[in-house]
Amino acid sequence: MRIFVFDMDGVTVDLYGVSGWLEMLRAENPLPYQIAKPLVNMVELREVLLALKAKGDKIVITSWLSKGASRAYDNEVRKAKKEWLDRYGFPYDELHFQKYGTTKANATRKYKGIFQVLTDDNAKIRAGWSLGATIDGSQDFISILKTF
Repeated sequence: MRIFVFDMDGVTVDLYGVSGWLEMLRAENPLPYQIAKPLVNMVELREVLLALKAKGDKIVITSWLSKGASRAYDNEVRKAKKEWLDRYGFPYDELHFQKYGTTKANATRKYKGIFQVLTDDNAKIRAGWSLGATIDGSQDFISILKTF
């Protein structure tokens, strides 16, 4: 078994392509999370992830919440992100929506000794990942996932 860990924003979700996204997040408006389009072919991604799951692998979402947000807004963002994943049929085993800046490995460190692959668009986060391998989520990561 392996663990495949995915960030959302900038990887599968085009949050940054939503006009006025930053201003809306600062105003604690969840709309960008609700209307963002996929960055990848979600049908193809789903097929690849289901093939990994059929091999016994786990799929985990570990995504940050908005920076400096209230607890109420965090809850709205959690709901919007989960609904986005469900709308596009993203097959996951676990969801971890963390406070902005939290070490992403904290969510899956419990799987000691199991090889984990993080897909994230943030180079600093990938550089700090110590639980296995990383994939640059701003690249064609679906092709890379097909090699596992």
